[in-house]
Amino acid sequence: MRIIPAIDIIEGKCVRLSKGDYTTKKVYNESPLEVAKQFQDSGIEYLHLVDLDGAKAKHIVNYAVLEEIATRTELKIDFGGGLKSDEDLRIAFNSGAKQVTGGSIAVKNPETFLEWLDTYGSDKIILGADANQGKIAISGWLEASDEELIPF
Repeated sequence: MRIIPAIDIIEGKCVRLSKGDYTTKKVYNESPLEVAKQFQDSGIEYLHLVDLDGAKAKHIVNYAVLEEIATRTELKIDFGGGLKSDEDLRIAFNSGAKQVTGGSIAVKNPETFLEWLDTYGSDKIILGADANQGKIAISGWLEASDEELIPF
């Protein structure tokens, strides 16, 4: 079994939200790099890094955090949040992501998601789905889709 911890980022800081509610934001560390290094020092090899600002803005925002962690650790980073365009993918991969997770894009624009899958392959593109009461939550939990998780 592979354990993959996640770091959620808002304004360059490590945060936790309750069910995607941005008003419940709790900063638990000012330095995502420090947390990533702690994971690495504990033997972790993979990290899921989530750009919650990007999810809200609908484009990558915290790519500098991604780049800093990628260049200063050996972690294999899966990046998500705000991936809506080919340019967003280019930025994520150029900033050090080994993989990217698309969630909202797969619901809102499945053709683009499938194109990415064809172009980059399943080793680089991951389908992520957050669910609330069986429905897929999108845009960093800010919206609910009509899609049910299980049939999707």
